[in-house]
Amino acid sequence: MPKKISDIYKLAENQTKTKRLALAVAQDEHALDAVFEAKEKQIIEPILVGDKEKIEQIALKNDINLSGVEIIDIPDKKEAVKRAILLVRENKADILMKGNVATGILLKGVLNETYGLKTGNLLSHIAVFELENYHKLIALTDVAMNIAPNLKEKSGIISNSVGYLHKLGIENPKVAVIGAVELVNPKMEATVDAAILSKMAQRKQISGCIIDGPLAFDNAMSKESAEHKGIISEVAGDADLLLMPNIETGNVLYKSFSFTGAKLAAVILGAKAPIVLTSRSDSEEAKLNSIVLAAAS
Repeated sequence: MPKKISDIYKLAENQTKTKRLALAVAQDEHALDAVFEAKEKQIIEPILVGDKEKIEQIALKNDINLSGVEIIDIPDKKEAVKRAILLVRENKADILMKGNVATGILLKGVLNETYGLKTGNLLSHIAVFELENYHKLIALTDVAMNIAPNLKEKSGIISNSVGYLHKLGIENPKVAVIGAVELVNPKMEATVDAAILSKMAQRKQISGCIIDGPLAFDNAMSKESAEHKGIISEVAGDADLLLMPNIETGNVLYKSFSFTGAKLAAVILGAKAPIVLTSRSDSEEAKLNSIVLAAAS
């Protein structure tokens, strides 16, 4: 079971084959730096899709060695996105990564009925953090894709995340469904959904994990806090995954963790392959970590 981001690196390095990563609209300085650092660590083999002339200019400026690297020259951004997606769809690449293109254009391509990567599952975002004051890795979902998920969507988000945590070696993840309070309040939809999701897990409607909620953030992360409030829970103080009630709450917590210096990695789940779609505010280390997280599964 990984307890640090460095453990995810070990998982990626121990894969039986090197994963192939298609970088869509690859003329992006920060994305190229992260991709080639991952290549140097022999974690991925890149396929660069985009404007070849601009890619070569960035490589020259940043002392990146393009020798032996496949470059597919497509200057048009939408067409480059399409080709990168097709590489994954046709099993010529194992990971899709966003380069110098708007997130909306990339996701529109991923969801395209003709050439996209839809599987029937909901697309969702998972972020994995190494916090200084927590005893293992903690994952957050969903902080970037689903704005105000309903009960069915929350169930799908949990299923995506739990399946991915299984691939990382976390056999029975403990899922804390977060609310403002730890008691069910009919006026607070998040607490009602949390109670239902907990019961669904007990009845094996959601499998492969332990779910408890509603739990406020403090008692999800601290057993002492939970005990102080009289909460008896397998999950409280030992959560592997925090299910956020909405994107605003999740995004604020994500950025709070990241701005305190926590190490992080994040991917989009639910498509045919993991998608590395980092934020402009993410550090270079976070971009590299995210590639490694995608390659570790």
